Amino acid sequence: MRTLVALSLLLAALPAHADTLRIGSKRFTESYILGEVLKRQVEGITAVVHRPGLGNTGIVFAALRAGSIDLYPEYTGTIAKEILKLDGNPTLDRINRVLAPQGLGIAVRLGFNNTYALAMREDRAQALGIRTLSDLAKHPGLKLGLSQEFIGREDGWPGLKAAYRLPYATPSGLDHGLAYEAIATGKIDAMDIYSTDAKIERYALRVLEDDRKYFPGYEAVLLYRLEVPKRFPEAWRALQGLEGRIDERRMIRMNAEAELHGRSFAEAAALLNEGDGMPVSARRTFFATLFGPDFWRLTGEHLLLVFVSLAVSIAVGVPLGVLAAKVPKTEAVIFGVVGIVQTIPSLALLAFLIAIVGTIGIAPALIALFLYALLPIVRNTCAGLVGIPRGMRQAAMALGLSTRDRMLLVEVPLALPSILAGINTSAVINVGTATIAAFIGAGGYGERIASGLALNDNATLLAGAIPAAALALLIQGAFLLFERQFSWIARGRSQ
Repeated sequence: MRTLVALSLLLAALPAHADTLRIGSKRFTESYILGEVLKRQVEGITAVVHRPGLGNTGIVFAALRAGSIDLYPEYTGTIAKEILKLDGNPTLDRINRVLAPQGLGIAVRLGFNNTYALAMREDRAQALGIRTLSDLAKHPGLKLGLSQEFIGREDGWPGLKAAYRLPYATPSGLDHGLAYEAIATGKIDAMDIYSTDAKIERYALRVLEDDRKYFPGYEAVLLYRLEVPKRFPEAWRALQGLEGRIDERRMIRMNAEAELHGRSFAEAAALLNEGDGMPVSARRTFFATLFGPDFWRLTGEHLLLVFVSLAVSIAVGVPLGVLAAKVPKTEAVIFGVVGIVQTIPSLALLAFLIAIVGTIGIAPALIALFLYALLPIVRNTCAGLVGIPRGMRQAAMALGLSTRDRMLLVEVPLALPSILAGINTSAVINVGTATIAAFIGAGGYGERIASGLALNDNATLLAGAIPAAALALLIQGAFLLFERQFSWIARGRSQ
């Protein structure tokens, strides 16, 4: 395990130099776009990398504190309520005083406020006479569709329900992008929104008035490590040039270009500097997205995740399988330990590993994939060795072979088809599980899947899912060919 951690941290350090400014963003459209805006602002001034779609507030903030990223766009209300648990509506000075002991601060007010709100379809709200959040309490039969993060936030559903005494049970979480489709088709009656969402007007939604002023201000700012201005003085001055440049109207338009008109996040971010006269592009097509400029980068990242973790799993899993077969007393313990990992949800395991390793990205992803790949290899190695006919063992002993030679020259070759089947299973599992790693900044095809979910864009989703499926099929086919070749060689030798 120590070897894997060291290798993971080394690989994580390879793509970026110590003087690279690392920008993070959350997993929703506006954060993706703002991350690209920040990246464009400093390109040509310093080396910069954008780690998009890192997940919810907790994961991105943990990455900032650990030094995995240097800054990311955040909102004052989120910082005050969700991160710092401050009462009231604190000033920026107070927030900075509380953040300072953690080596963090906020600066560069971008110029718009993106508050939370609840919204309903205009026709539905009008029919029920609902205009304010207080009116919701009069209609306990409505079906809500709320995002996972809003349900769990201190300044989200729990506090809102208490403040307005809303007569609703906590609903199951629904991805923010998918909730718009659900409300448009009448599957839900109300959803949480951001006030700069581009789809509010498109779906003719009525934003319900926060008549008790529950939600604080959510002014867009940069949340950064205090060392950044000293490490990147010129880049920091460039970032300060964004002060007040993005008003609410412009942010809504950039969101609309990504969500409604098929632009990439980078293209939408370019609107800030290129003005409002840019022509609307055609909606993303599947093939254009599939073979986009990021295809080979994502492919390399995905292959790295799959095969590095698989190699370590083989190095650890085969000896464990041998031990379980040769020392029956250890079998229950070994299978119990490697088997329990399979019961842990992948995102939960990744979150747990982030806390242990102290970083996001490739290190926790490789460890998680290594752990998930162990069980098939251990199980098949043990089964292959246990299944060797007794006569074959006795024949090897009659030849006077040592225990080591019997293992290497007789037992392992006989068990090899079973061992290869376990490795094959682990490799295919890793290809699929590796897509989840994108949610903690490890890259791979999952990066497109996360973007597609944020945009509710099937072309982008499929451009990530289909290469992952194709890679799994290629690996499966390669193992089948190898097994056939091995069987042919084995039969030739036996004759």
